[in-house]
Amino acid sequence: MNEYFLLPLASLPFPNINPILIQIGPLAVHWYGIGYIVGILFAWWYAKRLAANPKLWSDGVLPMKPEDLDDFIVWAAIGVVLGGRTGYVLFYDLSRYIAHPLDIFAVWQGGMSFHGGLLGVILAMTLFSFKRGIRTWSLFDVVAAGVPVGLGLVRVANFINSELWGRPTDVPWAIEFPNGGPFTRHPSQLYEALLEGLVLFLVLRILTHSRLKLKTPRFVGGAFICGYGLSRIFVEFFREPDQQLGYLLGTNWLTMGMILSTPMVLAGIWAMATAKPVIQTQQQAT
Repeated sequence: MNEYFLLPLASLPFPNINPILIQIGPLAVHWYGIGYIVGILFAWWYAKRLAANPKLWSDGVLPMKPEDLDDFIVWAAIGVVLGGRTGYVLFYDLSRYIAHPLDIFAVWQGGMSFHGGLLGVILAMTLFSFKRGIRTWSLFDVVAAGVPVGLGLVRVANFINSELWGRPTDVPWAIEFPNGGPFTRHPSQLYEALLEGLVLFLVLRILTHSRLKLKTPRFVGGAFICGYGLSRIFVEFFREPDQQLGYLLGTNWLTMGMILSTPMVLAGIWAMATAKPVIQTQQQAT
């Protein structure tokens, strides 16, 4: 740690945006919550547009009704919240919650895992698609295509909250976070917002509209899983590990985020490599 005290004091100023957007009495609306809500609503709206565009699907046959997605948004929200909270408890701070189990329900204190939220939504999509007779992978494809927008917004909210900041550095764009100690740090939240949000959304947009990969179920979903995993692993080299975990296996670089994201990369590659175009039958087309 001694070398960190040699870092220059010059840095970009932290904007000090109030984490609370609106507060009326005891009721407070946080940017973090807004990011989740807007992200879910955008993914729902965008998925409906994809599902209603016959040009994107094999022989113009829609795999689901856009109205199905109106019902699924409730399932998705439950999957995100329950999965995200459960994942954080199990993957990042289990000992604390074993000692204080009631803290599991204190979601206003923060603590959500993307990997847990993803598993929650996958479970919700699987159950919902079986119930409605929809191809599970096609549902996954249309939902995944819009998810990066929400990921980017939540990472910006992490930046506003001055949380999940990066490792100490002396790069010209380093920021001294108000609760990050006397160090200039990588704004790793913004790195994630750029890669997991903007870049990943544009890549998926090219796949859906230019490459017409919705005609090949699970390719777009696989690209999302792989793209997120690669982005997260890359940014973990610049992000400070969770304090209660630190670096793993005696290293000074391996983090829980890397471990959880590696299977995502492998699963995404498998999904893309084994995806095959839909061959419509007369029964499907009627």
